[in-house]
Amino acid sequence: MDVVLRFGGVDKSDDDPDPWVTKVHKGTVRRVLTYFRPHIGKVALFVLVAALEALIVVATPLLLKELIDEGIVKNDVGVVVLMACITAGLAFVAAALALVSGYISGKIGEGITYDLRVQALEHVRRLPIAFFTRTQTGILVGRLHSELIMAQQHFTGLLMAATGVVMVVVVLAELIYLSWLVALITLVLIPIFLVPWIRVGRVIQKRSVAQMDANTGLGGLLQERFNVQGAMLSKLFGRPAEEMAEFKERSGKIREIGVSLSVWGRTAFVMMALMASLATALVYGIGGGLVLAGAFQLGTLVAIATLLSRLFGPITQLSGMQELAQTVVVSFSRVFELLDLKPLIRERPDAVDLEKNKAPDIEFENVRFRYPTADEVSLASLEHLRTERERGEVSPDVLRDVSFHVRAGTLTALVGPSGAGKSTITHLVSRLYDPNSGTVRVGGHDLRDLTFESLRDTVGVVSQDAYLFHDTIRENLLYARPTATEEELVEACKGAQIWDLIESLPLGLDTVSGDRGYRMSGGEKQRLAIARLLLKAPSIVVLDEATAHLDSESEAAVQRALKTALRDRTSMVIAHRLSTIREADQILVIDGGGVRESGTHDSLLAAGGLYAELYRTQFANPDRDAPKPELEEAEVEEPEPAIQYMGFGG
Repeated sequence: MDVVLRFGGVDKSDDDPDPWVTKVHKGTVRRVLTYFRPHIGKVALFVLVAALEALIVVATPLLLKELIDEGIVKNDVGVVVLMACITAGLAFVAAALALVSGYISGKIGEGITYDLRVQALEHVRRLPIAFFTRTQTGILVGRLHSELIMAQQHFTGLLMAATGVVMVVVVLAELIYLSWLVALITLVLIPIFLVPWIRVGRVIQKRSVAQMDANTGLGGLLQERFNVQGAMLSKLFGRPAEEMAEFKERSGKIREIGVSLSVWGRTAFVMMALMASLATALVYGIGGGLVLAGAFQLGTLVAIATLLSRLFGPITQLSGMQELAQTVVVSFSRVFELLDLKPLIRERPDAVDLEKNKAPDIEFENVRFRYPTADEVSLASLEHLRTERERGEVSPDVLRDVSFHVRAGTLTALVGPSGAGKSTITHLVSRLYDPNSGTVRVGGHDLRDLTFESLRDTVGVVSQDAYLFHDTIRENLLYARPTATEEELVEACKGAQIWDLIESLPLGLDTVSGDRGYRMSGGEKQRLAIARLLLKAPSIVVLDEATAHLDSESEAAVQRALKTALRDRTSMVIAHRLSTIREADQILVIDGGGVRESGTHDSLLAAGGLYAELYRTQFANPDRDAPKPELEEAEVEEPEPAIQYMGFGG
């Protein structure tokens, strides 16, 4: 049955090459095996236990042979009792060995999966922010978590199936010992079924890839629709009938692939069962004739028949595990694909630490920058909506020969039309990106020469969309400095003008902020973000329109908090309020990816250039020129709390 999948609006058969679907590359199995090296001792012990299990299993038919030939046929009760007791004793030993084998295989499987998961998470953490702006979160989480859980569940079973390989070798050796003719017939039958079995395995592998892609695609869609903002958008603007139709269509694709996998997996199992039945029939037919001819005794025939069940049992088990094996290989291959994506921003081996507790200067020298392309930072299999047109496309320059200097301990305001490159400049300061040419210096050091840790300690950012984890207020604040004391938390909240509100809540700092802080108003989230910044105590503060989209009362409280945050620090602020601009030591007018003008508020107004035009159109109106509450701190009262326990408002 052919299954058609749709990715990026293009219909693709699962037998056709598709650049948007993860491929299982050659060498994947060999690469998986490298993860066994740290566990080689456990692997050796596992093989030893497996060999002991196999020896016990093949010993049982020999005991059965003796019981029939020397006990039952010769009417010797003592031999019958002895063979039965030995068989029972071996059964207990085999059970104990099976438990030990299960424990060791679990340690190996879980250990290898743990190593791969940790390596993948550490690698993803080093990828640039551009990777996360392109990737669907649900798909990425599915690859790092859900698919590895699937691999983890099957990996242990595959190791247990490895005992079957040892079993097959030992059983074949004993068959040759008992009857070379029967062993030869068995060996001839195996290749007849092995070739189509390999073909079935390839089909299963391709459908496993398609199933994983379909599952992660649906997971990404569900995560977008069912997070708090997606759910609200869906309720306000959604089209329930159309969305359910899309869910049903995607679920239907998964169902079709699952049915196909079930059929092909069952086919492999049936092939092995058929081989076992045919071999058994031949053994009884040929072996029965040999017994009648006096070539060997009845006990030998029974032993051979029993051995055959021991032989084809593991082979049948292996065929049933084939689908699981392919799933594991596909899961590992998809993680390897992620691991092979090289980070654009790396820490140099000889990187140095930036001096702490000292406000440094910031310098841009002939900086040019373009945002990386999709092929440079992401994977097509993580972006089911990436279009063919984006492949190989080169992004235009966003910044062109930008040069300026921010003196230590001063405030620089960035103004200019939307899309001029203001936010891009702040991203370069915090090294979310590296310039394509030119140099960004902090404290006289090229950012590329500094350690990531010291740069994180030095630069603090508050954006216009403050993000909070679905955790308590306390834990959200401690994320900036886990060692902070209760007194330091309270002091930071007071400096951010948010403590009175927190104190009024029944659970105080232990109040849960909600998914992305959604149980809090915009102003409250911003002030908590500022409290987090104060707790971090960076030497450089970057504000990316931190008061945009706030009402006047919330903005007043945030502006007062910002006065504390900016004190004695080097600051870069993307400003849209006249009060902030007037207080700046330097104003940079950004337009078209470059610095068009620079100076103070008064000097730029006198020059009559772009800033003067922006001032007339954006700032110089009666409402916005009116004195802001934050300029007269003594007369401003704390706004009424917008937060409501068990249902935050705002």
